[in-house]
Amino acid sequence: MSPVIEEHARARLITDGPLTRPVPVELRYDAAEDPRTVHITLPGGTDWAFGRDLLERGLRTPIERGAVRVWPCGRTQLIVELHSTDGIEVFQFEIRTLIRFLARTRAQAPATPSDGTPEKRPSRTTTTPTAAAPATARPERGAQAARG
Repeated sequence: MSPVIEEHARARLITDGPLTRPVPVELRYDAAEDPRTVHITLPGGTDWAFGRDLLERGLRTPIERGAVRVWPCGRTQLIVELHSTDGIEVFQFEIRTLIRFLARTRAQAPATPSDGTPEKRPSRTTTTPTAAAPATARPERGAQAARG
């Protein structure tokens, strides 16, 4: 049984206003659950699960899969855009944080056969926020329309 890799990180929530704000996120990987999947848990308990390869490829080039878009922003930043029925959330991550996390997941991952298994489709789950967990801020309506 392999241990779960969890890394607390900070991302910047991007809105259409002049300021961004840092938010705590949790990066999680459990090879026993699914060796191809990583999770990003946002404040308020929203968990996004998608293929680890999506983040890896997004470090080098823009990529989109389902409700998730990932692209590099300069040499030190990565943008992750998440689409849901609640709107669009855009986060900016330090690339080095994601590289470190992905390196840890590769070291933990079992050898995966190249058997043509389909790539992991993004999924989103939301848990009921507790009183201690702040709700995730959403970009304002103008930001959604501009990206939409």
